Amino acid sequence: MILVQQMLVLFVLMGIGYFCGKKGFITDEFSKNLSWLVVNVATPAMILNAGMNYESSIRGKELLFGFGMALLVYAFLIAISFLVIPLLRIPDNDKNVYRVMTIFSNIGFMGLPILQAAYGSEAVLYGAIFQFPYNFLIYTYGIAAMKGGNALGSSEGLKRIINVGVISSLLAIVIYVSGIHMPVVIRTSARHLSNLAAPLSMMVIGQSMIHFKLRGIRGNIRLLAFSILKLVTFPILGMLLLSFFVKDEMLLHVCYIMLATPVGSMTAMVAQQYGGNYTLAAKGVALSTVLSVITIPLVSLLIF
Repeated sequence: MILVQQMLVLFVLMGIGYFCGKKGFITDEFSKNLSWLVVNVATPAMILNAGMNYESSIRGKELLFGFGMALLVYAFLIAISFLVIPLLRIPDNDKNVYRVMTIFSNIGFMGLPILQAAYGSEAVLYGAIFQFPYNFLIYTYGIAAMKGGNALGSSEGLKRIINVGVISSLLAIVIYVSGIHMPVVIRTSARHLSNLAAPLSMMVIGQSMIHFKLRGIRGNIRLLAFSILKLVTFPILGMLLLSFFVKDEMLLHVCYIMLATPVGSMTAMVAQQYGGNYTLAAKGVALSTVLSVITIPLVSLLIF
């Protein structure tokens, strides 16, 4: 119920972003600047704020176990990505895009703000762990898959694995595990900045919806079927699998959000740079994002 309530709040914020976009108060250029703030300032601050939560009961071994579950989640998604192709009878020229869309979700821009809003800093600390395998895989396996390779690795883009999201996640975990007490000024600043992540990210997503054309999606039954599989079927299957290993309710909720978030925008960027169907990837991002506003709370009611 908490998740449903918070998703309604986030939906209202998205609606405000959509309204401001329609009225021209948030232009595309302004939206890009807000996105930069979310990715490079607000979200890292939110992750660091989670690491400075000294009252948390999560210990080092729980974080290590959480990292193991993050690896299991991505192993599950990679395996599932091969089943999607015959299941939906994907044309040969689109197979790579669907594989990458299956694996990589919007965990940073949408997942972490949802965790913060619904469950608080402890959930964000768990969620930050997912940043490590995500960044490694998107710049190695993701690029190889988009180009048609099957190897779990690619030398291209490796230097971009270390970015502000990974650095802030690593710092947060080091601060948390070591028990270092940061100065009050830093903690207060991080807390205030972290409060910007959810409203700004949702307003940016809302503004981007002004470009969503339903008639451009209407005839693509395959993409609609894929979005339902990704947002409903795969999270349910994944949670059934994880329930055999995970007894911590908080970690289960985190894993669900990581599985249930829509196709990540990085999918479209990788498709554009490495010869994939960029238009298909962009439509997948848009359609799954719109549907996720409904599916995330509804599926959670079925699971929890």
